[in-house]
Amino acid sequence: MAASLSIANTTTAISICRNTKFTKPSRSRTKICCIGWDPEGLLGPPQTGHIARREFKRRLERDAEAREDFERQVREEKERRRALRQSRIAPDNPAELIEYFLDTEAQDIEFEIARLRHRLNQEFFSHLQSELGKLRFSVSKTQDMEDRLIELEALQKALLEGTEAYDKMQSDLIKAKESLTKILTSKDVKATLLDMVEQNELNRSLLALLDENIANAHKGNQKQAAAFMEKLRGAMLKYMTV
Repeated sequence: MAASLSIANTTTAISICRNTKFTKPSRSRTKICCIGWDPEGLLGPPQTGHIARREFKRRLERDAEAREDFERQVREEKERRRALRQSRIAPDNPAELIEYFLDTEAQDIEFEIARLRHRLNQEFFSHLQSELGKLRFSVSKTQDMEDRLIELEALQKALLEGTEAYDKMQSDLIKAKESLTKILTSKDVKATLLDMVEQNELNRSLLALLDENIANAHKGNQKQAAAFMEKLRGAMLKYMTV
């Protein structure tokens, strides 16, 4: 009886084992999002912009080449214009000087005014005004005379405004040099700047002159002088905007 019970129990146990479906434990595959270990996904999905980055790099290289080519063309054009300016010889008499300015390109007018300012005197403008008067009051005017009148009126206006601007610039430059010398030799820069603010002596001309000196100091590797003037520039801007 005991043996029968034992066998029955064994059979039951075997039967249970055979009928019970064994479930294999599931394994979740860990997703590696980058070269570094990041099981929690904190670093986000991988970035796949390699081709885009390469294209961007190539575009930068092309842009750099284009920029270099453009800068080269600008340098060549400046050199061409400089050589052309130097090759021109200004005439001695007012009549020919008028023709000289009429043949001058618009972008070179300021340069020629500065170069020939001493020639743009009362004698020159009197001659120009005389020719204008003859054309204006001529009894019978041709189309060529009308065109000539328009050209001379435009030239007169440009030269009068140009000489006035040049003279003012020279005056401002002289004052700026005096002001900068005053600041650089001062024992109390702050007090000097405050005094100059009251006298309305801090202006763009002085700032431009200071910038030129800063650039020259950097070019000459005068680091201490450049640093001092840059600090001075900051103080000037502060007082100029108050």
